[in-house]
Amino acid sequence: MRTFAFLFAAFALSLPASAQEAGERLSSDEIGSWMRVVQVKPGMTQAPQGQVPAEFRGDDSCRWANDNECDDPRYGTGACAINTDYSDCWRILTGAEDDSCQWANDNECDEPGLGTGACVQGTDSTDCGDVVQLRFQTDSCETAFDGVCQEAEHGGDGSCAQRTDRSDCIGRERPLTIFDHYFGYDDRVFLDTSEFPWVAVGQIDFDSGGACTATLIGPDVLITAGHCIADGASVNPSGSFETGYALSGGPRTARVIDYYMSPNWDYQRYSTTNDIDGTDWALLRIDRPLGDEVGFVGVRALVDESGERAALRAEIYQAGYSHDTGDHLSGNIGCHMVTIYRDNTMAHECDTTRGDSGSPFMIREGNEYFIVATDSNFRRNPNGPYFYIAARADEWVPYYEPFLNGELGQLRRTTGGDSVKPGSGNTPVAPIK
Repeated sequence: MRTFAFLFAAFALSLPASAQEAGERLSSDEIGSWMRVVQVKPGMTQAPQGQVPAEFRGDDSCRWANDNECDDPRYGTGACAINTDYSDCWRILTGAEDDSCQWANDNECDEPGLGTGACVQGTDSTDCGDVVQLRFQTDSCETAFDGVCQEAEHGGDGSCAQRTDRSDCIGRERPLTIFDHYFGYDDRVFLDTSEFPWVAVGQIDFDSGGACTATLIGPDVLITAGHCIADGASVNPSGSFETGYALSGGPRTARVIDYYMSPNWDYQRYSTTNDIDGTDWALLRIDRPLGDEVGFVGVRALVDESGERAALRAEIYQAGYSHDTGDHLSGNIGCHMVTIYRDNTMAHECDTTRGDSGSPFMIREGNEYFIVATDSNFRRNPNGPYFYIAARADEWVPYYEPFLNGELGQLRRTTGGDSVKPGSGNTPVAPIK
């Protein structure tokens, strides 16, 4: 089952004690390191908002208390019981938001979800003023993105729960100050996971926690982001891949059994600089040839093969399991690369967000689709919104065939004494219904 939540709390608690005590502000690289993988905060709900008395009292007995994010079900994530996340919630629950954070009034929103996460929610009021209406709002309703508001609180028929039909009820405009991967207007749509190529785009739930989007590019081969399986000096690709949620008989699943990353991958360097973003990819092998059943997309080193001008003109088909769309595969169809960098990365305008790490950027030729990049990272832009970065396939395409044929791999696991059977070919096939 797909589960999502924010990583802000986990990352804050993982900071060195000295940094927490000193109130050290996170750099854009540090923020990027925890934006990339969506982890689970147990008990997440979409509980309806209730009336909160002005004299609201409570305690911080919830395990998620004091993580800067309100988890009270009356307004927040619902991960905590009522009145057990007092310090994170009392300002926004009683209408007493202020600028008490040390990072207030610096022209950057610093509350979790909408901003950097450096401030407690409700303590950076001036900087976050134009985005607070999006707080705890999602597009997880079954009929989200259909142009009709169906939340009862906004005059709809009530078929969508409160806070689950955001774009239809509040609008698709996103302030450029929001700390997320939107570009002024959210162009995403839901995609049918029983149809090709969307059936080839699935999610990996990692045994160590967290989830990323991954795509079938062979009978038993996936492509995702390298940072999804690497944390510090360790690499742990173990997890379950699931795809085709709308297929008859339910989704298809497989286990990850092998991987290959760039020989130049270095987690420390990747996390603290922009020098090697092009190495943020991982080829994964699964224990079942799901691609033979549901289909798989081709691969293309678009810039190397066709040049920068053609790459910038190409229409991009992006799809991923965003943190804010529930169990739905969402995508941005017809977006573009905007800048090609020499380090095998590109900046893009596609509407990706947390949970989309590793998601595919594809081009279409007739009925065939080819993956040309995967969602990766972001870079600070002093003069405007962040640059959102994808790792181009140009960097990993030379390793694709050797990995597909079983010549490359880090684990080389065997089953029943025989080597894992490698896949063959990369011609897409029609998905089953």
